[in-house]
Amino acid sequence: MSKRYGLVIDLERCIGCHTCTISCKFENSIEKGSGIRVETVGGPQIDTPGGTYPNLSMHYLPIPCMHCNEPPCMEACPVEAISKREDGIVIIDEEKCDGCESCIPECPYGTIIFDEEKDIARKCSFCSHRIDEGQLPFCVVCCETEAMYFGDLNDPESSVSKIISSGNAKTIVKDTDTGPVVYYCPTRSGKIL
Repeated sequence: MSKRYGLVIDLERCIGCHTCTISCKFENSIEKGSGIRVETVGGPQIDTPGGTYPNLSMHYLPIPCMHCNEPPCMEACPVEAISKREDGIVIIDEEKCDGCESCIPECPYGTIIFDEEKDIARKCSFCSHRIDEGQLPFCVVCCETEAMYFGDLNDPESSVSKIISSGNAKTIVKDTDTGPVVYYCPTRSGKIL
């Protein structure tokens, strides 16, 4: 059976330090933006808690490319610069990308950025170049609180498979279920979004 890579992010452990964002920028030489962003979830405005005093709540939500089973960005690309590898990783071929930006609005998770310096679309690739060398994605390596788990979803003994099979991890499903392979362990209050 071929490998199918996925990521689990434990929201109870995430402290919103943005190390994943910075490590992505560094590893992939991205000047502006990043292949992963971190949102603050809670109140009606960024960085404000939700709830009513004294029961306030706020947590952080790292959002990389979801490496969907049915990636709408791939269908939207007129030059076929976006493809899905055999292991499920969705990548943009920077040599083929013509900078038309057709893929950007098609991603329901908003994870594709436009690199003005290179005039191309870019996104998280799970650091496929590192995976090909038997290494972990750089964001996983750099996560200070060890909130990120990466592995083969087809291997029942992998850490990601064990967490998902425990029933403690869910995907974010937007308007249409694209089959994302990034899962989240909710906060103690049971929240993801």
